[in-house]
Amino acid sequence: MTRQKPSKQNKKKLPKNYGKNTKISKVPKVSKSFEERYPKNPVWQLGDIDLDGPFGWRGLEIDFLLSEILPKIQNFESMKWSEILGPNNHEVRISGICSEAQKRLAKLGLDDLERLVSLRLTGPKRLWGIKNHNTMRILWWDPDHKVFPSKLKHT
Repeated sequence: MTRQKPSKQNKKKLPKNYGKNTKISKVPKVSKSFEERYPKNPVWQLGDIDLDGPFGWRGLEIDFLLSEILPKIQNFESMKWSEILGPNNHEVRISGICSEAQKRLAKLGLDDLERLVSLRLTGPKRLWGIKNHNTMRILWWDPDHKVFPSKLKHT
């Protein structure tokens, strides 16, 4: 089948390359690298902080907060999320956290979340929050690593 030349009236409506041998190639979308997805430093929000419940902040001693927790959070502020997130600090699916934590999220009206972020401060001590872009809404203090217990090998 041969292509007919368009009339002069319809010629204006045709693409510039009409009738020319042009190569059309599809270029797959490449997912952004980890650094491109998390290029910013963290920002903290305290509006969702859970004072009560099993992972609440109410029982925390002020001296420990000032001497141990705040310096770690300040240190994270000097880093980009791409430097923070890794084996020790990571996102965790809600389905993977303990049932007690899942129930607490439901009580707080946060059971529609898909993931939380766990930040390791020292040993088993974890800070939990909700990450949205570069903002982390601090939620829980988990001194005994109970929200998402480790599955130790050979035990």
